[in-house]
Amino acid sequence: MLHLGFVSAILADYDLNSTLKFASDHGFACVEIMCWPAETSERDTRRYAGVTHIDVDNLDVAYVQTLCRQYGVYISGLGYYPNPLDANAEQAEFYREHLKKIIRAAAKLRWPDGSAPVVNTFIGRNTTLNVPDNLKLVAEHWPALVKVAEENNVKIGIENCPMWFSDDEWPGGKNIATTPAIWDRLFEIIPSRVLGLNYDPSHLIWQMMDEVRPLYDYPDRLHHIHLKDAKLYRDRLDQVGIMANPLAYHSPKLPGLGDVRWRAFFAALTDVRYQGPVCIEVEDKAYEGSPEDVQTAILTARNYLRQFLGGN
Repeated sequence: MLHLGFVSAILADYDLNSTLKFASDHGFACVEIMCWPAETSERDTRRYAGVTHIDVDNLDVAYVQTLCRQYGVYISGLGYYPNPLDANAEQAEFYREHLKKIIRAAAKLRWPDGSAPVVNTFIGRNTTLNVPDNLKLVAEHWPALVKVAEENNVKIGIENCPMWFSDDEWPGGKNIATTPAIWDRLFEIIPSRVLGLNYDPSHLIWQMMDEVRPLYDYPDRLHHIHLKDAKLYRDRLDQVGIMANPLAYHSPKLPGLGDVRWRAFFAALTDVRYQGPVCIEVEDKAYEGSPEDVQTAILTARNYLRQFLGGN
């Protein structure tokens, strides 16, 4: 069974209580909860980043679990999306240490059935290095993170977003885990089944790749699913080419308003017997004008996606 939820980053002005209440009031089964450091000096000012709905440095497990029971909504994942392989070694170390805190927090939030929220993040990328050298960094730094996850029986879902949306992220973005060829190398370096994907089909659209095929190729690595669309503007692409900043020729959109083949996507999820969270991620600039627009975005996406989810 697929459980429809959303990513809490879009409700940055809400606290945990109001986020879960919104989910409950509008028929969502789950929410991916953002866990950026609460300390102001450590917040990320990037769009949709820096949101803290659970402060893992001051975690009140009983409070969180009480709210989940009260609203009948579960936490699908704890989200934190920095660059754990940042070229600034001190900054990268801070990111990795906070990830470890989130992994341990996820274990403490284990539900009565024994399951724990997935921790969703990026592999990261040192933007001064090529792919082979970044894979060496993965081998150097990521086994320690996976070991903490294994010790706590928590899964890690790596989102496949290249993190190339601004000129300072050129050339290639801040997350190396962008393609099946690189996922294969990551899983060779770290074969543990704890490490998997928080799969978002939209990022393959603007890379000119098949967004459905990976569901068939990595069924046992699908730890969490993001539902976001992307619109590719062919006329713009013809003008700037694929070497341009990707936002010059595409835009993130609500599910159903872009080029993801959602019927085929959900057919694949059911074919591989995926059962778990499918969470709407809103990054559509057309719905950022007001708090009402944000709510409209979440509910518009929900209404479109319900055709694939039965009575959910």
